Amino acid sequence: MSTEKIKNIIHFYILTSTLKDKIRSGWKVWHIERERIESIAEHIYGTCMLAIAIDSEYDFEIDLMKVIKMLVIHELEEIEIKDFTPFDKITTEEKRKIGKKAVEDVLKDLTKKEEIKELIEEFEDLKTKESIFARMCDKLESDIQCKIYCEEGCLNSNKDENKLLLQDERIQKLIETGSKTVSDFFVENHKNEILNQNKVFKEMADYIKNNTLLKE
Repeated sequence: MSTEKIKNIIHFYILTSTLKDKIRSGWKVWHIERERIESIAEHIYGTCMLAIAIDSEYDFEIDLMKVIKMLVIHELEEIEIKDFTPFDKITTEEKRKIGKKAVEDVLKDLTKKEEIKELIEEFEDLKTKESIFARMCDKLESDIQCKIYCEEGCLNSNKDENKLLLQDERIQKLIETGSKTVSDFFVENHKNEILNQNKVFKEMADYIKNNTLLKE
C-alpha cells in the first residue's frame, strides 16, 4: 500500500473537516443569538438528507447518488475562502474565479481531482437536471434552517444590529411585497432565484413560509 496515497487521503480529510467548525456567514450577518449556530458541514449534511427525502416522495428521474456527491463537494472552496452572502460586494463571475482557485488547492493531491472539479462545475453551470435539483436542495435547506431559527426566537430582523441590512435594496423590495421576517426574505429570494422554476420546490418553499415547522 502506498504511504503517499494514505497521506493524501488524511490530508484531504483534515482539510474538509475544518468545515465542521466554520459557521455559515449568513447567520453571522443576521446576528443570531444562539449558543450554537449551524456550521458549513452541517449545512452540507442537511442538503443531502433533504435530497434523499425529496427523492423518496417525488419522482424527479434523477441520479440521486450524483446529486448527493454534488452536494457533498459543492462547498469545498469555503475551506480556503469565505462563505459569501448576498450582502458581499462580489459578482458571480468573481466568486467562481476565486472559488476555482480554492478548489484547485484543496484537491491538488487527489488522483480523481479532475472528476471532482468537473462535478463542481456541473453544479455551478445548472445545465443538467441533477445540478438544478442539487441547487434547489441547497437553497431550500437554508430556508428551512432560517425558519427554524426564526421560530426559536434567535433570529430577529428588528434587532438594532440588523437595521442596516433592512436598508438593502433587495430587502426593501421584498418588504414592499409583504415579506416581514428574515425567513420570508430567504424564501422569497430563493424562489425568485431558482425555486419558482419547479412546482414541487415552489410548493415546499411556500409551505415553509406559511406554516410553523417545529410543531410537526
